[in-house]
Amino acid sequence: MSLQSGTAVQPPETLEGWYALHQVFTHDAGAHVSDGDARGDSTRTLPAVSRPDHGWSAYARLIGSKHDLLAVHLRESLDDIGEVGRQTKCWATDHGLTLDYTFLSVTEAGLYHLTAQLAREAAQRAADGAPVDAADAAKQLAARVAQERENPHVTRRLYPAIPPDMPYVCFYPMTKRRESGQNWYMLTLDERSRLMQAHGQTGRRYAGRILQIITGAIGFDAWEWGVTLFAKDPLDFKKLVTDMRFDEVSAKYAEFGEFFVGKLVAATELG
Repeated sequence: MSLQSGTAVQPPETLEGWYALHQVFTHDAGAHVSDGDARGDSTRTLPAVSRPDHGWSAYARLIGSKHDLLAVHLRESLDDIGEVGRQTKCWATDHGLTLDYTFLSVTEAGLYHLTAQLAREAAQRAADGAPVDAADAAKQLAARVAQERENPHVTRRLYPAIPPDMPYVCFYPMTKRRESGQNWYMLTLDERSRLMQAHGQTGRRYAGRILQIITGAIGFDAWEWGVTLFAKDPLDFKKLVTDMRFDEVSAKYAEFGEFFVGKLVAATELG
């Protein structure tokens, strides 16, 4: 991609990791469950991952919702996510649950700051009269992006682990506004970079109290991002989301979907 600082059309570079699938199920009181399934004899089981470095599945009983169960899956490929989603849906059908909502996405790290920095450097070289070599610029960009991928902080964002001491879960989808006067995608790259940097500083104040997983869904879902939070104290969900809504980027440009809150439960305890 070309790097043009100050233009509104330039997207940030992004890094992607595991594919993600969120499924929300509701108990169907009228559903028929066979005697075998009622005894727990069903041959269908909830998906589990024996190698955590290849992804994982987590399940939470929802609280304060008309729905009953949230399943969160992370896997290496879209095909793997499709299979794990099918297995979970089959298990749920066996146990009198209906699938009400799904959200498909991929773990994402947005490189707003890096993209804006490289664009400014390219603009400065052009202003100084230096010749612009598109192939060389693309090579430099690829090298810097690859370097970012090796950053341990970025690696944890792309391939997160389930925190062992944070049993409460909150998930919600969100989208950036595209309205007249509040169109995120018409802001300059520098402005988007500034807003996202300030937004990230708010999140960092909750380090150690909340684990945040950001997944990108543009091209996969009607919503553009998913936010999955794990916490030891569920009140931290309220505090973090409140703080972030007062950030300029959320106050002006964010739309939020339904919130799902629950507590993790072992797959063996379900059904």
